[in-house]
Amino acid sequence: MDNETKPGKSEKKHIGADLVIPVAALAFTVYYFTTIIDLPWTAQASTFLIGGLLVLTIAAFAVFNTIAIIRGEADLGFQRLTDPFSFLPTRAALFVLTVAYIIVIDTAGFTITTFVFLFAAMLLLGRGNRWKFVTALSGVLSFGGYMLFIYAFEVRFPKGPFESLMDPIMANLGLALWGGN
Repeated sequence: MDNETKPGKSEKKHIGADLVIPVAALAFTVYYFTTIIDLPWTAQASTFLIGGLLVLTIAAFAVFNTIAIIRGEADLGFQRLTDPFSFLPTRAALFVLTVAYIIVIDTAGFTITTFVFLFAAMLLLGRGNRWKFVTALSGVLSFGGYMLFIYAFEVRFPKGPFESLMDPIMANLGLALWGGN
């Protein structure tokens, strides 16, 4: 019985940290609902469908965790947010990278900012190992995001130097690749 829990004695699961993302997602969803009031009904319908599913998922998560708290299986402790303490600098660095991404994307554009973010985050999480692979993967993912979202789906992400350079090239290739669309 060395590694087993003794009968009748179990350690409570600390779920407070698990609530951070659902609470933030709920706040963002409510905010997003308020921003679509003046949009066409099709945009409102799809927003409320996706947002409604997210709210429903968060509600189910909340009910499940409330039941665990009532049963005494869990508490609202935030220990898992900071444990192990040695991960805190990495988590803080990822948070700084995310904030920097949000700030810089309007100036540098989607593709370059995404490349730099992915490159820095993967190097950080991989402790600097395999930088050649990380560089190639970041390049493929950011260019793939450009091709999918900006070129194929024509989503209006922030335009930067890369997108400005690629516009005439893709317009010429678009005639050959996409049948003139």
